[in-house]
Amino acid sequence: MTVPRRLLIAILCASLAGCRPDEVPAQVTEPTLYDVTGVFQLPRLTESSGVAVSRSLDGVLWTHNDSGDEPWLYATDLSGAARGVFRVGGARAVDWEDIALGPCPGETRPCLYIADTGDNLESRPSVDLYIVPEPASLPLRTDSLVTLTARRLRVRYADGPHDVEALAVSPDGEVMLISKGRTGSIGLYRLRAIPADSATVLLQRSEQLAIVPQRSFGRLVTGAAISPSGRALVVRTYVDLVFYRLENGELSDQAVCWLGMRDLQGEGVDFLDDSTLVLTSESVAGRPGTIARVRCPIVRPRP
Repeated sequence: MTVPRRLLIAILCASLAGCRPDEVPAQVTEPTLYDVTGVFQLPRLTESSGVAVSRSLDGVLWTHNDSGDEPWLYATDLSGAARGVFRVGGARAVDWEDIALGPCPGETRPCLYIADTGDNLESRPSVDLYIVPEPASLPLRTDSLVTLTARRLRVRYADGPHDVEALAVSPDGEVMLISKGRTGSIGLYRLRAIPADSATVLLQRSEQLAIVPQRSFGRLVTGAAISPSGRALVVRTYVDLVFYRLENGELSDQAVCWLGMRDLQGEGVDFLDDSTLVLTSESVAGRPGTIARVRCPIVRPRP
């Protein structure tokens, strides 16, 4: 069902900082495409909390479970078919929340960045970011368990612990972590470059996003991604997608794409290309989590 623009604005206006219905600082739309392409077919994959689209392995998506699993990565595709299981050596899975693809530190080959940054009680003094070179190929047998070796980077926030479920990595290797908004405003923490010889980094809040969290409404941040061109950032909540123009590292021009009730257990998001997204969700009531292909009218880069 298409929701009239005026109603969308009324629903979302309370969640946009400083917004009045006659002063909406963002484009508010609904998806022009929402296509459920499959469900996760591997029984152990029950809580897809993040998703990363491979740029070198055709059609491959990387995902992982939320808390309660071992440190495993799962390769799948848009249909949900199992393509491989990988154990991440040197890692623990306290509360894995998101995954992103970006260049390995100081290299051009691709790495998977895994955010063990969940903190429901906001009490962890430090959290972990694991960096794993993306496998060049998948195992011939999908039931084979392949071990990868991770680099661990310990992360602390200068303003204290936060529950962080959203990770994005730019094509030039900048890491962005975005707080969920569980107990306050939604903050963006940037790591411009991975240090070569440091096991711990202290991150300052670089800015506050103009998304007012509303727990009862479902407006809490669960994922993020940067487009392949590096010129758009999407931030996902349970009910909408918020797009920002990203130019020279600066965010501007917010646009909101309203998901509503389509995917209330959904957390993962990434760009399939510069105009199409993939969304993943957790299982609900014994039904497998879904994979969806989505397009929204998004903020376009300036010419």
